[in-house]
Amino acid sequence: MITVNGESRTLENPVTVTEYLKACNYVPVQVVVELNEEIIKRETYDTTVLKDGDVVEILQFMGGGSC
Repeated sequence: MITVNGESRTLENPVTVTEYLKACNYVPVQVVVELNEEIIKRETYDTTVLKDGDVVEILQFMGGGSC
């Protein structure tokens, strides 16, 4: 069981951050991931495995705005 953006999620198998993001239709280069209150570097997404009790916040960049 992990918590993602305040909601409990059950993982059937261990997954990396990259695998989780892709499974949830996020584009890894368009998000920032905070794991257990610490922002992790994008280059570690492939090697960081989510485990029971982890708290994840995924912040997605939004386009738009005006000059």
